[in-house]
Amino acid sequence: MQVLKFGGTSVASAENIRKSVAIAAAAAAQGPVVMVVSALGGTTDALISTGSAAAMADATYRHTLDQLEQRHLSAALELLHDGQQGVEKAVVEAQFAEVRRLCDGIFALGELSPRTLDKLMSYGELLSSRLIASAAQAQGLDAVWADARQLIRTDSRFGMAEVNTAATERQVAFFKAKTEQTIWVVPGFIAADANGTTTTLGRGGSDYTAALLAAALGADKLEIWTDVSGMMTADPRLVRSARAIARISYQEAMELSHFGAKVLYPPTIQPVMKRGIPLWIKNTFAPNDYGTLVEVTPPHTAAVVQGISSIGSLTLLNLEGSGMVGIPGFSMRLFAALARERINVVLITQSSSEHSICVGVNEADTAPAQVAVDEEFAGEIAAGRIEPLRPERGLAIVALVGDNMKDHPGISGKLFGALGQNGVNIRAIAQGASEKNISTVIRAADVRKAINVLHEAFFEATYKQVNLFILGPGNVGSKLLEQLAKQQAHLLENLGLQVRVVAIASSRHCVVNEQGLDLTAWPEELAGAPAQSLEEFTQLIIGRNLRNSIFVDVTANPAAARCYPRLLEKSVAVVACNKVAASSDYASYAQLKSLSKEFNASFLFETNVGAGLPVIGTLNDLTRSGDVVRRMQAVLSGTLNFVFNNYDGSRLFADVVRQAQAEGYTEPDPRLDLSGSDVARKILILAREAGQVMEMSDIEIDSFLPPACLEGDVEAFYTQLAAHEAHFRALYDDATAAGTRLKFVARYADGHAAVGLQQIPPGHDLYDLRGKDNVVLFYTDRYVEQPLVVKGAGAGAEVTASGVFADIVRAARL
Repeated sequence: MQVLKFGGTSVASAENIRKSVAIAAAAAAQGPVVMVVSALGGTTDALISTGSAAAMADATYRHTLDQLEQRHLSAALELLHDGQQGVEKAVVEAQFAEVRRLCDGIFALGELSPRTLDKLMSYGELLSSRLIASAAQAQGLDAVWADARQLIRTDSRFGMAEVNTAATERQVAFFKAKTEQTIWVVPGFIAADANGTTTTLGRGGSDYTAALLAAALGADKLEIWTDVSGMMTADPRLVRSARAIARISYQEAMELSHFGAKVLYPPTIQPVMKRGIPLWIKNTFAPNDYGTLVEVTPPHTAAVVQGISSIGSLTLLNLEGSGMVGIPGFSMRLFAALARERINVVLITQSSSEHSICVGVNEADTAPAQVAVDEEFAGEIAAGRIEPLRPERGLAIVALVGDNMKDHPGISGKLFGALGQNGVNIRAIAQGASEKNISTVIRAADVRKAINVLHEAFFEATYKQVNLFILGPGNVGSKLLEQLAKQQAHLLENLGLQVRVVAIASSRHCVVNEQGLDLTAWPEELAGAPAQSLEEFTQLIIGRNLRNSIFVDVTANPAAARCYPRLLEKSVAVVACNKVAASSDYASYAQLKSLSKEFNASFLFETNVGAGLPVIGTLNDLTRSGDVVRRMQAVLSGTLNFVFNNYDGSRLFADVVRQAQAEGYTEPDPRLDLSGSDVARKILILAREAGQVMEMSDIEIDSFLPPACLEGDVEAFYTQLAAHEAHFRALYDDATAAGTRLKFVARYADGHAAVGLQQIPPGHDLYDLRGKDNVVLFYTDRYVEQPLVVKGAGAGAEVTASGVFADIVRAARL
């Protein structure tokens, strides 16, 4: 004997009913079949709404019933032969005449009792099952309709009746003995009490009907046919990479079902689990998919975690107070008070100090729970021995489930680490002694992120998804996007990083695609995108709440730097090409470093000093390994090095500077480079990274520019450069006469820093520095006589973009 249950989506239309009947027919070729069916999708909700409307004297229920009747009649016309259509039409019309009389009575009384509601809801399954039985017969199948009210006996607790198993087994055996047909079509969800009054089995009732019949018949298997291909490792609506679980134990299936997996409802599993009957979860719309086989003892698997599930709309109720410590009975009284209000406790946790008990309940039960508990402990609250109950709303449970988690070390650590690195705060934790389930309570707003993070950690060892929000697609930014486009496949294949650019924002537009922008078409998409302020862009990053998010600032905007603290506090990593934050006042710099550490969010700014050169990274490696930086000497401006390497008096100094700007080696305002302030910021950053508390005002700047060059706008600057050509020629001639070369040098030693133009003699490490190259000499406790040298191109959009790229990869891999 086989029992096949078909849910609401599987019988929602004539086309779907045909598919379900075909599946039952194929099964019948292997032996007798019991076909348990739900109401046509959406019918039960519609019937409940008609009853509620009628009870509130809202006559619109009549229109709803007309629509429902027409839907069933249309399905009958599509499914049945001409000779059957008249008979089925009469049955449908008779059924709806009963429903209308029932609703008219509710309308007249202005009351909808649980008993009447059970009666009203039962028509959904009664109508669908009769229609499907007729459809099976129309296809020549040996089918019979069986009234579940004659098979399943319950008590009279309407709304969620309790089954009388012994009486049910007798009724099923009696029906089987007198029935010869190969296929039984049975309405799910409904039953009857000892008086024959219609009852319902509550949530998951049709599954429960199928399980009860399978157990009573000693079925070879129970199949649950739905619209997904089995139980999934996570909710596919939240996790795009979720996959079906091929085989799973009953215990694991119950845990997953309890924590939100919608395929099964835990009580429905009990009858077949007790009998050891295998349960298959199959997809009506993809019948060849394997689905999920639920067994008492599935084959051993190497998977430690079988699935991740969640429950939303949760409230934590925290009962605490010093008067609870060492006093027996508090827990009993708490649970008794909730039980009297029929409030189900979803999660329990208690501190070892016995100072507090925390329980999770459905958010809808918050108010009655608070009243019940405060009344129960009114005396202790008045005496100050315990605090009034404190509900915390807006929460959810995310649970890891797996039989193999037992005695397997590191699972909890991996769970907490993955969530912590993405800024998901855990409000409460519960783990049973069986170790089949680890439950964490988090903000409901973090559920999508948390489940994706955990699915990535436990099921997707092949790659890590990284989500980039890029501000500033200018010269460097566009090169960065070009490099990302070229390297996406390489990053996935070689580093296991799936890097997606989710948003690109300029000063005028912002384009967003949560699934990742097309990096070959972003300029056109950005040009047509709406405007968005910096505040709105920051809120967009926080609001999207995506896992492994990185904000990439490729601007020089001080306002952008002011957004960093808010992002770091949300565990969004920050990669800054913008020098403002790291070179602003020391308190702000220290705050960013502290927030980065506190919230496990990278704050990286390698390009602030040497473009693509690993200057800060090298310095950090030295200090992390215990070395102490005593002195630094550096040429940190690719612009100035380019200018002085190319100026030989044969053409104007102003023309060489213009060339540097045209080739992209300067800031938009070249005075930032030539004044020495940009180099000063760089040595300030290095000094801070070496452990020195220092402000910009502490840097001595020896400018080689005449004061008039710094007045007015950029064009006035060039005019003044040309006017002071004799000054620059004299600097060059003096150096040439001394056999030296001009370099703009940054120096740090013993807590002091300075920048200025110097004449460098032959043989010095800075003498042969060519083109736009930068160089940094680190003198440390380990590198005393011969410095550690970092040297290479220090300017240009391409190399700067590569430095930002390197920081992105570094942040993604942490």
